[in-house]
Amino acid sequence: MRVTGTGHASMRIDTAAGSIVCDPWVNPAYFASWFPFPDNSQLDWATLGQCDYLYVSHLHRDHFDAKHLRDHISKDATVLLPEFPTSEMEDELRELGFTKFLKAPNEQVVELPGGLKIMIQALTSPTDGPIGDSSLWVEYDGVRLLNQNDARPTDLTVFAELGHVHAHLLQFSGAIWYPMVYELPQAAKTAFGKQKRERQFDRTWRYIDDLKADHVFPIAGPPCFLDDELFQFNDIFGDEGNIFPDQSVFLSEYAKVGGTNGIVLLPGSVAEVTTEGATTTHPVPVEEFFANKRAHLEEMRERKRPIIEAEKASWRHPEVDVLGEMKRRIEPLLDESIYLAKGVGGPVRFDLVGYDGESVESIVVDFPGKEVRPYADEKVRYRFRTERALIEHLLHIGEVDWVNSLFLSCRFSAARIGQYNEFVYAFFKCLSEERLQYAEGWYDEHERAVDAEDITLDGWVVQRRCPHLKADLSRFGIVEGDQLTCQLHGWKFDMSSGRCLTSVGHKIRAHRADADTPAPAGEAVS
Repeated sequence: MRVTGTGHASMRIDTAAGSIVCDPWVNPAYFASWFPFPDNSQLDWATLGQCDYLYVSHLHRDHFDAKHLRDHISKDATVLLPEFPTSEMEDELRELGFTKFLKAPNEQVVELPGGLKIMIQALTSPTDGPIGDSSLWVEYDGVRLLNQNDARPTDLTVFAELGHVHAHLLQFSGAIWYPMVYELPQAAKTAFGKQKRERQFDRTWRYIDDLKADHVFPIAGPPCFLDDELFQFNDIFGDEGNIFPDQSVFLSEYAKVGGTNGIVLLPGSVAEVTTEGATTTHPVPVEEFFANKRAHLEEMRERKRPIIEAEKASWRHPEVDVLGEMKRRIEPLLDESIYLAKGVGGPVRFDLVGYDGESVESIVVDFPGKEVRPYADEKVRYRFRTERALIEHLLHIGEVDWVNSLFLSCRFSAARIGQYNEFVYAFFKCLSEERLQYAEGWYDEHERAVDAEDITLDGWVVQRRCPHLKADLSRFGIVEGDQLTCQLHGWKFDMSSGRCLTSVGHKIRAHRADADTPAPAGEAVS
């Protein structure tokens, strides 16, 4: 099995039974704040993109590069599609021209032509990436590889049970905005950053120890920051609180815990992996490259400057009424939100800095009040400060995931009273009906016993959440005779038998309100 490094979490896997390109990312992401490092834009993508299969682990834009996928990856490739709770990834890939999809059942081995085997583990918590993350296991001729990339499963047992793994590729560096953007004294920011850096490595060591693969490849980070406003986030200034250590730092830290099997892949590096070992060739010496990291970053900064400036010029949309558009888009979601709104528990304030760099408009997303309104000089627990132009752009393009855009860009500052609140970020990555309903249903299931809450609809007692994507049937359920339709996606169910009429599986629990005994989920009422 040949593994060619193509930057960040991207790689090409070649076997005699076919090739797989994974997570190809080249263009800047998150408001032009993140770039791949080392630079991979000068690779021969015309050749690399001629592949048999494409695997995109999740929709984060440092993994899902729409422009690069459209321009450089063969549309004859079959997409290995994780079993995610929404169809967003498939929909976006179809818009880019991909037509062949293999929908991999979660955690089930699929044998492809020629003896190539794959298995995809999909993680589907609202906190996993943008509503989903995944890992890819590959086997050919006895050689096994796990591309874990960013995914954080509870354990790796499902992969270990398939046989000894020879190559384990996983994240080790930061991919978040904490604590750099928080309005804290520098000493506190450094202390929190140091703790996070240590936790990142500790998590990586745990995964490595769980799988015990022959070879470990540090991937999926760090990005580099080339805008002058963000350049200080690169780990080149001797800051022990920097959360973006690079691959050379990984090797050094790994050695301290006894690790001797680490292999770095630069863009263009090639590792030949067998059951007996691995041999790797590099386009330049690895140690020499990282010894000159600052020079490489400074050269990249000048070369990419026109790209950054062009992106910045596209963000302003003065015709957008920010308060009005936020009310129009967010208030209906607030009205539907139960678990996320309760979890946030208070107002969230956005301070929007005007084009002049001084004037500020403050807008509150009031979760208890279920409204978006001007700030009324009240106390808030969560506050974000960013350029008005960034919010204008998000509203202009209809972005449904502000986490996978604004927050990951690090182009904001934040303050909070109390601990981190996952519900704040879960809500702002769910600014669509489909995502919000899924997240609400997920939290509903994990707050209660699975599907424990019932509602009554037109003489029927039925579980509150649609078995498909957990939509609230008290809002979206329509009963006609013995048939229930979930209006969110049009799925239909025969309530007498519990059978789903739209797809295999997804049985519903229902019984007539005047029945003596309710039927267990999926069983017919006698």
